[in-house]
Amino acid sequence: MKILVLRFSSIGDIVLTTSVVRCIKQQVPSATIHYLTKKAYKSILENNPYIDKLITFEASISEKLSQLKSEKYDCIIDLHNNIRTLKLKWKLGVKAYSFPKKNLQKFLFTTFKINRMPKVHVVDRYFKAVEKLGVKNDSLPTDYFLSSADELVLTDYNLAEKSYLAIAMGAQFATKQMPINLLTDVLNNYAFPIVLLGGKEDEYRSNELKKQLESLNIIDFCGKITLNQSAYLCKNAKLLLTADTGLMHIAACFETPIVSVWGNTSPDLGMYPYFPNTPEKFSMHEVKNLSCRPCSKIGHQRCPKGHFMCMTMQNTNEIEKKLVNRNE
Repeated sequence: MKILVLRFSSIGDIVLTTSVVRCIKQQVPSATIHYLTKKAYKSILENNPYIDKLITFEASISEKLSQLKSEKYDCIIDLHNNIRTLKLKWKLGVKAYSFPKKNLQKFLFTTFKINRMPKVHVVDRYFKAVEKLGVKNDSLPTDYFLSSADELVLTDYNLAEKSYLAIAMGAQFATKQMPINLLTDVLNNYAFPIVLLGGKEDEYRSNELKKQLESLNIIDFCGKITLNQSAYLCKNAKLLLTADTGLMHIAACFETPIVSVWGNTSPDLGMYPYFPNTPEKFSMHEVKNLSCRPCSKIGHQRCPKGHFMCMTMQNTNEIEKKLVNRNE
């Protein structure tokens, strides 16, 4: 059976599909799995041994349409479920299964604050797409595979395994990011090494944080390493402090303990850290009962209300306490 799996973006969403890929491969021994995604996210999946062929595109799926038609797939597993995948499935004309995206429930929740979202993690919703194949969730963590080229020599940075706090500095949208003053408050008395992770776009924020915390042992990797090298640092961290980010989902693959801080998005949307057997390894911190939250299922570049209370009203004492307890 030749199967095409679809998920085009983004980091966290793709990572969360890896349980489905693994379970198809292990539970359908005859399966050959191809995976279609955007080229920008190739590194997330290129080392995955359960994927027989990784196909990527840059701007449009049409770039790969003739190739996809020539593969003559037996079925498509659509884990994106949008207009683009609908068109692709129609053009390929083969049997396809999709996961329940719950767009109406998301709209009600983000627009009218009426929460009708199922109390189910999105990983479990993804498995709805493979029920007809007889594939079931094995209730193991999601996968992130690294190569030797992704490894850093920790001693070069005066670090040791499981000895440092990693912090995800960035997020795709500003309303997901932890403000610098919040980070300053929770880290001011932190006694262990701190590693800052992010892209070049996060360098300004990481520099601001270092200025505020000059006395602390901080190693800044923002804009200096690859995503897979950041994943390696997440794997070897004592714990990760993060907002709702892709690195949060990557760290969960390695069962690295996580302290997550939620801004305009909500864990109720089903995208919280996936720890199927060890939920005690993560905590979630959010400002509850705000009439404006969640204002989006993904985020905004600025607070629509102008006050950003979903972050500025966080209980920093509680977050600091979690960080300290995780280090004991």
